[in-house]
Amino acid sequence: MRRPRLPARLPLDPYVLALLATVGLAGLLPATGAGATVAEEAAGAAVALLFFLYGARLSTREALDGLRHWRLHLTVMACTFVLFPVLGLAARLLVPGLLTQPLYSGLLFLCLVPSTIQSSIAFTSIARGNVPAAICAGSFSSLAGILLTPLLAAALLGNDAGGFSLDSLLKIVLQLLLPFLLGQGLRRWVGGFLTRHRKVLGYVDRGSILLVVYAAFSAGVAAGVWHQVSLPRLGALMAVEAVLLAVMLLATWYGSARLGFGRADRVAIQFAGSKKSLAAGLPMASVLFGAQASLAVLPLMLFHQMQLMVCAVLARRRARDPEAVLQDQLDARRVVEVSPAVQPPAAQGR
Repeated sequence: MRRPRLPARLPLDPYVLALLATVGLAGLLPATGAGATVAEEAAGAAVALLFFLYGARLSTREALDGLRHWRLHLTVMACTFVLFPVLGLAARLLVPGLLTQPLYSGLLFLCLVPSTIQSSIAFTSIARGNVPAAICAGSFSSLAGILLTPLLAAALLGNDAGGFSLDSLLKIVLQLLLPFLLGQGLRRWVGGFLTRHRKVLGYVDRGSILLVVYAAFSAGVAAGVWHQVSLPRLGALMAVEAVLLAVMLLATWYGSARLGFGRADRVAIQFAGSKKSLAAGLPMASVLFGAQASLAVLPLMLFHQMQLMVCAVLARRRARDPEAVLQDQLDARRVVEVSPAVQPPAAQGR
C-alpha cells in the first residue's frame, strides 16, 4: 500500500493572515476613548449587516428540498450542537492545569458555534462525497446557530457570556435574528443583486468581520486581558484543540458508519459535522462577550486554521478511497455507454 502523501502546499488561509494582521494592528494602535465608541458602534452595524446578508443569501427552496435527507442533517446537527458541547464541558477538567478560565470559556464557545458552509462543501467535493447534502447541512447548521449558539452560550457559559437577561436577549434579537429575518423577507428583491455581485459582497463580509475583530481586540488591549495569556498556555490550547478535532473527525466518520450511512453521506457528515464557522462565530462573540471577546475568539481562530489544514489532507486521502475510485470508473463507463457511437457517413445513410 502506498503511503498517503501530504499536499505540496498546505492551505494557509490568506484571510487568517488578515485576521492576525488586524489583531496586530489592534495591539499597536488600539481604539481608545471616543475612537473606541465609534469602533464599537461600527462593529455593531457590521454584525447586523453580516446577518442580513446571511438571510438574503439562504435559499428557502433549497433548504426545504434538503429536508428529505433529514437523518443526515439531524446527525450533523447532533455533532455540532450536542457532541461538540459535551466535549467542551469535559474540557473543564483541564482548568487550571492546562487552560486558564478565559481560554476555557473561549474553547467552550468554539464548541457552540455552527458549522461552516463553504469549506465543508469544498472538502466534500474534493473527497467525492454528497455535495448537495453538505450544502443543506451547512445551511441548516448556520440557520439553527443563530438561535442555538446564543442560548447555549447563556446556559453553559453563564456570566462569562454576559449572563442571560432580558437585555442580552433583546441585544441578540436586534443584532442577529432581526437582520437575518429581514434578509430572508427581502430575498425576493435583493437575491438577484447579491448573486450578481457575490465577489464584491464577499469582500464586504470579510471587511465587516475584520472590523469586528479590531473592535474586540482593541477593547481587550484596553482592559489588559492579554496579560492573562502566555506562550505555554497557547501551546496547551493548540494541543487541546488538536485532540478535539481528531475526536470529532473519528466520531463523525465511524459513528456515521454505525448509523448505516453510505460512503458519500459519511464524507458529508465528517466535513460538515467536525468543523466550526469563523464567519458566524466572530460576530456572535462580539455580541455575547463584549470587552472579553478578544480572548473568547482566540480558540476559534486557531481551530479554524487547524481544521483547514487537516481537512485538506484528509479530503485528498478520501478521494483515493477504493470506493471513490470505483465510483469514478463506473461514472466514466456510463458516459461511454450513453454516448452514441460515431459511425462513418456512409454507414449512417444506409
